Amino acid sequence: MAYDSNNIFAKILRGEIPCEKLYEDEETFVFMDIMPRADGHCLVIPKTPCRNMLDASDAQLSACLRTVRHMGHAVMRALGAEGVTIQQFNEAVGGQEVFHLHYHILPRHDGVRLRPPGKMEDQVVLKEIATKIRAALNA
Repeated sequence: MAYDSNNIFAKILRGEIPCEKLYEDEETFVFMDIMPRADGHCLVIPKTPCRNMLDASDAQLSACLRTVRHMGHAVMRALGAEGVTIQQFNEAVGGQEVFHLHYHILPRHDGVRLRPPGKMEDQVVLKEIATKIRAALNA
């Protein structure tokens, strides 16, 4: 399958769609998921076109995983989480909905279940959580 340069994450990277940005480096971009399954649920994407992990270059995969680890520590510190769940889906039958490589980082607390998918979070709440995560990145 070909990469669609009009997918929502490509539009976010181009600044055509707003997002709550958390972190950016030369190769990756991180932002809050607008339908979080846990407080602090964020997404790590490569800045270069890539449909999913199956067609990613070694450089894209390495860059994303370095950022996933960095952000995993940050969201745990920011939210007092005891762990993180990392999710990554490939192709529609594998659960992928946006066809730009992305990793979900979900902070986890003992005894707290993930919320069901598909519910939009209030932008004020996303901003408050994002502020905590950005502060933890700078700590």
